Amino acid sequence: MAMLGGPRLGPMPMGVDKSITKQKIKPGTVRRIVPFAMRYRWSLAVVLLTTAVSAAITATSPLLLKLIIDDGIMPRREGLVVGLALLIAGLALVDGIAVFTQTWFSGRVGQGVVYDLRCRVFEHVQRQPLAFFTRTQTGSLVSRLNTDVVGAQQAITTLLSQTVSTLLTLVLVLAMMFYLSWQITVAALVMIPLFLLPARLVGRTLQRLTRQGMGLNADMGSMMNERFNVSGAMLAKLYGRPDEEAAGFAGKAAQVRDVAVATSVWGRMLFIITTLITGVTTAMVYGLGGVLAIGGTLQIGTLVAMVTLLLRLYGPINQLSNMQVNLMVALVSFDRVFEVLDLKPLIGERPGARTLPAAAGGTGAGTAPDIEFDGVTFRYPAADEVSLASLELIALPVPERGDNAVVLDDVSFHAPAGKLTALVGPSGAGKTTITNLVPRLYDPASGTVRIGGHDIRDLTLRSLHDTVGIVTQDAHLFHDTIRTNLLYARPDAGEAELVEACDAARIWDVIASLPDGLDTVVGDRGHRLSGGEKQRIALARLLLKSPPIVVLDEATAHLDSESEAAIQRALETALQGRTSLVIAHRLSTILGADQILVLDGGRIRERGTHGDLLTLDGLYADLYRTQFAAQEPNGTAARSRSTTNTLTRIEET
Repeated sequence: MAMLGGPRLGPMPMGVDKSITKQKIKPGTVRRIVPFAMRYRWSLAVVLLTTAVSAAITATSPLLLKLIIDDGIMPRREGLVVGLALLIAGLALVDGIAVFTQTWFSGRVGQGVVYDLRCRVFEHVQRQPLAFFTRTQTGSLVSRLNTDVVGAQQAITTLLSQTVSTLLTLVLVLAMMFYLSWQITVAALVMIPLFLLPARLVGRTLQRLTRQGMGLNADMGSMMNERFNVSGAMLAKLYGRPDEEAAGFAGKAAQVRDVAVATSVWGRMLFIITTLITGVTTAMVYGLGGVLAIGGTLQIGTLVAMVTLLLRLYGPINQLSNMQVNLMVALVSFDRVFEVLDLKPLIGERPGARTLPAAAGGTGAGTAPDIEFDGVTFRYPAADEVSLASLELIALPVPERGDNAVVLDDVSFHAPAGKLTALVGPSGAGKTTITNLVPRLYDPASGTVRIGGHDIRDLTLRSLHDTVGIVTQDAHLFHDTIRTNLLYARPDAGEAELVEACDAARIWDVIASLPDGLDTVVGDRGHRLSGGEKQRIALARLLLKSPPIVVLDEATAHLDSESEAAIQRALETALQGRTSLVIAHRLSTILGADQILVLDGGRIRERGTHGDLLTLDGLYADLYRTQFAAQEPNGTAARSRSTTNTLTRIEET
């Protein structure tokens, strides 16, 4: 299918669009985080309460240390020293319990947020149109549900508890310090701006490096996903050059390494700066406090308590500096998650969408609905309509939408209910696009597609998908058992129904011969089965669904004669009494068609039965002679091209 998602993309230097890594956090990101946290308000309340208890113990312990020295050790009061020591030990036990409780409930909140975000993103991604998946790198998309979601969780749990603990500790520690010595406290506060300025610079740099690192990791993950699945591995073995493949991966891994090193260096730089400032400030306090102690203004215990409080003051200040950095980094994760959630699906249900009536959507002859295309024009959506540059990573600037070529141009036809309509034409004529419009994988730019007289845009997607069943040339099977793959079409089907569907698809004998039968694992994308076996299982899945409309997109192409014969027999059952739209690559399909539509250049050039179209001796006749006639036995294609002789050959066949 040509142009499935717009113009082909070319690579960017270094593999990343520079505009992606220089994005800033969108306004309102923090406000959007609140609803996710408020779902766990009671657990958060416990986290905040235990955090407050721990902060209070942290701030008051140095005061007990002062009392031990000044009121216990200096006056030689052993009982007071023992009592205060036991109190400190008891507070340490309480602090340990508080920290454990905080960690427990913080974990519950964090994993709950991860669960909510993952489910929300997964559900939203599934509603995206097919064009979204044709452009998106799988590794980049998976990264949003893993790395980014976990990073977003950090913003709610770790940072939230740290912020509360840090602020409470700062307030209580400053209160204790002013109580003990206002002179030393003022001198210590003068140094605080020296902590905050480096944090701002480092935070911005780390934010940019984090976004770039996430993109590079996703790009590397995409390469591994593409090379490690069965199809990719086979292609690499048949066409790949191992040395160049290894070099390509090494280049991506090197970019990840370099960004990680830069991130580590910048993160460590903040620690080095704050440690240096803390050391200088501590020396200043010892000097000033020592002078005051010598002069009798300050007691020894008070000086020790002040130094301890100072370390507990700059500890939270260091944490605030780091939290500013960590918060900016975590917000990048949230921003990337919201970026996906804000991508509005092109295909959606209209308000008041109705279910396709049972009379139009039932199964069996006489109840299958007809299909109508009325002036349908279609072009594949542009990149900015269906995807994100950060999910493509190698996207070039999006071309003007007017440059997107028209794939279908004013196409109108009627596929009668319960009849077989075949689509033929050269590659790129628009056949697959028509089959994609019927189940509404895309919407036309203009015109209307109707099923049973109903505009499919007015129907619920569930009822539409229940009505239409599709088998493509490369039928996809999940890496699971045959049973699970079949039940995907109808989860409530019983054992007898599974066997009946497999028997009708001419695949039951093969399944029954397997040691595990229906519980045989088919492998990644069904690669443990032959192409014909995969197709027949896909047909069994279709029969189990039993839709009134069947769409076959090259379902028998590229199969060996034995597999084709088995599938053709299965198709006789699958198409009986159903409205069928089939892309024809086999002579038997066009001979049995009630109507043949000949497409070329996005338009229907001819229509009619096989005999009618041969009589015209136009495009169809040319296609027939080059594509289909060779399939006739005994070389009869070489005989006269006249309509009479052709019909005679059909009768002889």
